[in-house]
Amino acid sequence: MFTADGPNWRCEAAAAPQIAAPQPAKGKKDTSKVYTKEEVAKHKTRDSRIWVTHQGKVYDVSDWADLHPGGAQRLMLAAGGPLEPFWAMYQQHNQPAVRNILQQFQIGELEGGAAASQPVEDPYKGEPERHPILIVRTQKPFNAETPKDILAEHLITPNEFFFVRNHLPVPHVDASSYSLRIEGEGLRALHLSLEDLKTKFKKHSIIATLQCSGNRRDDMAQVKPIKGLDWDVGAIGTAVWGGVRLRDVLRAAGMDDEAANSEVQHIQFEGLDQDESSTHYGASIPIEKAVDPFGDVLLAYEMNGSPLPADHGYPVRVVVPGVTGARSVKWLARVVASKEESSSHWQQKDYKSFSPNVDWDNVDWSSAPALQETNVQSAITEPKPGAKVGAGMDLPVKGYAFSGGGRPIIRVDVSADGGKTWTTAELQRAEQQQRHRAWGWTLWNAEVPVPADQKGPVQLMAKATDSSYNSQPDTAGPIWNLRGVVNNAWHRVDVDAE
Repeated sequence: MFTADGPNWRCEAAAAPQIAAPQPAKGKKDTSKVYTKEEVAKHKTRDSRIWVTHQGKVYDVSDWADLHPGGAQRLMLAAGGPLEPFWAMYQQHNQPAVRNILQQFQIGELEGGAAASQPVEDPYKGEPERHPILIVRTQKPFNAETPKDILAEHLITPNEFFFVRNHLPVPHVDASSYSLRIEGEGLRALHLSLEDLKTKFKKHSIIATLQCSGNRRDDMAQVKPIKGLDWDVGAIGTAVWGGVRLRDVLRAAGMDDEAANSEVQHIQFEGLDQDESSTHYGASIPIEKAVDPFGDVLLAYEMNGSPLPADHGYPVRVVVPGVTGARSVKWLARVVASKEESSSHWQQKDYKSFSPNVDWDNVDWSSAPALQETNVQSAITEPKPGAKVGAGMDLPVKGYAFSGGGRPIIRVDVSADGGKTWTTAELQRAEQQQRHRAWGWTLWNAEVPVPADQKGPVQLMAKATDSSYNSQPDTAGPIWNLRGVVNNAWHRVDVDAE
């Protein structure tokens, strides 16, 4: 697929490409030659050159293949045919930066013009309804976050306000015919219906926070441009998840402690959502987390006491508490015990963090591990940026804090004077937050003194500390990474004192 930002990043609000396309030869290029579909179809390998069509024009993108951020393999999926099916799936391609790159490779016209292009049915027709209060970041695929003023008002986020992170169209699943396949190293294959999960295994419920790996990316984008959805602080939410333990299901398929310690290193998940090339979203977690009796990994079929909403994985999803949301695969189709990590793009070439000096020209995806446990995080939800506050007054400040790996938040500190003095916030936790199993966030509030001599701009700052005494870094610059993930710098909100 011809993308400016790779096979996953194309799903997000793509920034202008950081990689320049090869410059065309000097002089005017003849693009008037007419080719038939059959002629284009002959050019789908490196040896024969890689041609694609779009809106009645023919392009030779061979010289772009090795520069393509998602790799030549992804570009080859459209080789010898139209781009329209893929660009219908990832509609962020309809932007000048992508079209300008493509235009440089035009070699001619398609016989029949635009009318000869493959008709495309909108893969997003029939998407579920969403609450209008959500802050939409992209429509297709749908991605939206929870408004700040709602986040800190609910220890348990209502389903309709819970942030939505979709990489592909929402699949339409008939629960009555749903079947989950369990297979892999040392297991006997199982096919489990939704009813099987509900009746053959003990139900287990947990309160767990899920956070998108890119939450607070907009702060990191202030350091240097980043490709990705422009998330503020609302790509996070907490729910009561009900379902069955992954550990129990793996044991029913024959996994024992010896196999878990030797033959199997990872548990892979594959969703029912897929793109035009039948690529399914996938991810994996280490076996230690999957089978830990205190790890609480669920195959969930309920969210806050109701069947999972369509946007959140109906009828069954994985919930991996304490781990970045990218591993909690929705619309679950397969669970595979393996010696290897998931080969999915989203496991191998996305949701990883690198040194600030790594960019799209020198990134080596194999040099960094896939994100798993979430780092310590906090954010201010009230007051809002630009709010009028009283100088010399105690200002009510609210927010949330969270850390991965089951580590509870032990302290949140808030400052209104550049960090000279700090106010320790009062903490509010949901139930079930046991030692090493604190899967839910902590809401906090503080009365923060605004300096009496401070008129005009005032910057509020918040930082959290977890039970391992991990604390947030001061600024985003030293932790900047090309994907803008796991930003957990002190959160800052500018208000106006008067």
